[in-house]
Amino acid sequence: MLSIGALANIKHTLQKELFLAAGERLLSVVTVVKKKDKKPCYLCVVTTAPPVPVITLCLVKQSEQRDGEYKRKRTWQLDEIKWVDGRNEQFETHEFDLQLEKVYKWYALNLHERQNFLAVLNRQIQKSVRGQRAEFRNVPSAWLSEKSPEKVALGRTAQKAAVHTDDEEDEEEAQEFTALTDKEANELGKLFSECDFAIKDAEQFIEQLSRELHDLDGANIQSVLASEQKVLKMMEHIDNAISEADKFETRLDSYEDILGHVKETMEKIGGKNAMIEIANNNNIKLMKELNKVISQLDLPHSQQQALDEPDLKTANGRKAAIAAAQCLQQAMNSDIDPALLRLEAVQDQRKRFEKWKQKFSATVSRFMNNLFIHLGNEIGDIPVTSTELTLPNHSNVHRELTPYTELMHWTKAMDRKTYDGLMRVYTASLSKIYDRDVRNFFNLAKMQVSEKLRSSREDLDMSTSSRKSAISTIPYGTLGINRDQWGPGVESADRIRFDALLEKVLAELEPIALQEQLFCINFFQMDVISPTTKNTQTTLEMEKAVVDMSQSIVVGAVSPTTEGVPQKRIDRQINEDVRKLMMGLFGCLEPELVSFIQSFERVDSFYSLYVLVRLTQHVMSAQDTHSFLSMTFASALVQVKRNFDRFMQQQLQSIREAKLHKRSKAILPYVENFENFAQTAEGIFRKSDRRTDMEKWYLQLVNAIFEGIHIHSQEHPKTPSQVVRMENYHHMHALLAQLKVPGLDALKKDAKSRYNDALKAYVIQYFGRPLEKLNQFFEGVQQKVAQGVKETEISYQMAFSKQELRKVIAQYPAREVKKGLENLYKKVEKHLSEEENLLQVVWHAMQEEFIAQYNYLEERIQKCYAGAMINLEFNIQDILAFFSDIARSH
Repeated sequence: MLSIGALANIKHTLQKELFLAAGERLLSVVTVVKKKDKKPCYLCVVTTAPPVPVITLCLVKQSEQRDGEYKRKRTWQLDEIKWVDGRNEQFETHEFDLQLEKVYKWYALNLHERQNFLAVLNRQIQKSVRGQRAEFRNVPSAWLSEKSPEKVALGRTAQKAAVHTDDEEDEEEAQEFTALTDKEANELGKLFSECDFAIKDAEQFIEQLSRELHDLDGANIQSVLASEQKVLKMMEHIDNAISEADKFETRLDSYEDILGHVKETMEKIGGKNAMIEIANNNNIKLMKELNKVISQLDLPHSQQQALDEPDLKTANGRKAAIAAAQCLQQAMNSDIDPALLRLEAVQDQRKRFEKWKQKFSATVSRFMNNLFIHLGNEIGDIPVTSTELTLPNHSNVHRELTPYTELMHWTKAMDRKTYDGLMRVYTASLSKIYDRDVRNFFNLAKMQVSEKLRSSREDLDMSTSSRKSAISTIPYGTLGINRDQWGPGVESADRIRFDALLEKVLAELEPIALQEQLFCINFFQMDVISPTTKNTQTTLEMEKAVVDMSQSIVVGAVSPTTEGVPQKRIDRQINEDVRKLMMGLFGCLEPELVSFIQSFERVDSFYSLYVLVRLTQHVMSAQDTHSFLSMTFASALVQVKRNFDRFMQQQLQSIREAKLHKRSKAILPYVENFENFAQTAEGIFRKSDRRTDMEKWYLQLVNAIFEGIHIHSQEHPKTPSQVVRMENYHHMHALLAQLKVPGLDALKKDAKSRYNDALKAYVIQYFGRPLEKLNQFFEGVQQKVAQGVKETEISYQMAFSKQELRKVIAQYPAREVKKGLENLYKKVEKHLSEEENLLQVVWHAMQEEFIAQYNYLEERIQKCYAGAMINLEFNIQDILAFFSDIARSH
């Protein structure tokens, strides 16, 4: 434990080293640690200089780098202290806690220092803090009341610390000093002015003050004695007042008891009035609810009569029946509280509503059923005599049924079974008419096409075996087969007429189907999904749900509602219902359309291209992509696309399986046929959305053609392979350049490259080296040069002397060279075909090759035999003249 002297030394050191420079004074300090094994630090209570002293609590630590240096780590205002806990009121307790922004737990190294710190901290908080002050817990009350707890510690220490303790006491007393007010200072100045000698003779001044004080005390005593009688009298009056107050209080208590009874009585009366008012309000509300229920469930007598005996044939009777039916529907779907549904009167009225509903629904069902059958039979009995390619319009049926639209809407909501039955009757009645019209329509279309193709419908359908035996099994336009082996074909004009007729057929189908679809959606209210699967939509059957909650939960989980269902799902359901109805009405439309298309595709496979483009246009231009007709066209389009792909696959397979005959020309069949095929396809697909499909097949076909050219050039019976490749690649390059298909640009460049390679190979193969011995001579010269002999010394070699060179040159006079070129021209002329007209191109390439060989030989002679005056018997001008004369002569 630290001694008092050590403590005084720490306080003096901190004051001198840390606080004196800042103009502050240390009031109390305690040495603390957070744990016993930590380095000590100091909690200090510090004040600033007057006139407005500011007292703070700060934490000071000694610097670790330099001894004797102290640093202020934290500073708190006294009003930040929430509470101080001494842990235990015994003096020997070292621990204490401070609640600031958090709880700080300290261990004091000196008990006296801890006692003094807590006492000084309490006194400064009481003096300086305004408002709520910190609470001191588990601290002895004696410490908080003593002025200076250090006096107790000083009394137990050595005499040598007495002087220092007096200084501490003086400092604390100085803190109790309070400055004089202005009034006190004036009174003191007045006193000194009356006694001039006060400054010169203090003892005399003190004696005078004592005398005046003695006189004042005597006067006060006399005054007190003189007022004793008055005091006694005043006490008597006070006693009387107290007795009167007691009487008044007793009377007030009695009044209070009376008022208590009155209050209880009034409360009871008020409670009864409140109950009466509540009952009155309930009666009013009940009356309103009953009036509301009666008004909602009331059905006038005139409307009851209209439901019992409806007149659906006349416009006025129909109008009255529809109005009565709608009132019945509104009454059966009234917004009534579920609790009121238990009323017997409500249930009785519901039963009456149900009877009227069933009777009216049966009448409507019987009338509409007869009307549907009548309209179907009436139109079905009318014979079809028109020879024009038009589909009959049955808008008159729609006009007949339109006045009954609201009755069908009511039937859908109130009697779902009757509604479904009427829809089936309508479908059965009208489907016979549409089946007849559609079949006659397509039969007439087939007849018109068959007349233009100059053959019977039986021939188009290919129904007899005799037709199959008469016609070649190879379809017209097969790329890999010679044209003379094709079956009978169709002219391009007939194809164009078929395309126009197909467009007319599709255009006739669209308005009829769309008109019928729109009528059915409106008439049968198919754009609205029923919110319940029950036969009747009504809100008057809630009693069952109230009685049997479990049954209600099951029903609610099973029955679909439109609330919370995504809009896409609702639209999908509506489209499916509409397509189902239209499929019943136009069941034969798709089979007839597919049969119509296939019957002509068997005659000419190119029809699949026309149908693919035309059907795609109608599918893409449809306003309602989910309509029945759009879906029918789309389904047929899928079948047509399969036929198109099958046709293109057959063309591709015919190229790969193509075979050459002994009389085959240089231009291969699929190369020659591809030109007509591509021109026809381009005329069909040029501005079509299906062009990408055609371009994909273009790539496969052209690549197959290139592969076939390479393979079949080796198998050609009489034409050299280089010529076959050259002429066919040249033909393909010219055709691709003419087509101008962007997707085939790469293949066009490939064809050009293959053509050039074939031309170069042919020139090298058949032109060879006309001056063969000269070439062999200089090959030997080149070998000697490679062995190290200088070019200028070659002439000294026996085998390559000048005489030997002259002998070899003498073997190639100009006349013999020209004769050899003439024989070569005749051979090239036999190899090449007249269709491609490549003779002059090949002859020019051979001329360039001859000139290149001539320049090589001349260069060798000039380098190895310079100055020998040795030259060939002809020059470049002679060569050009040879080639030109030979070309003109043939």
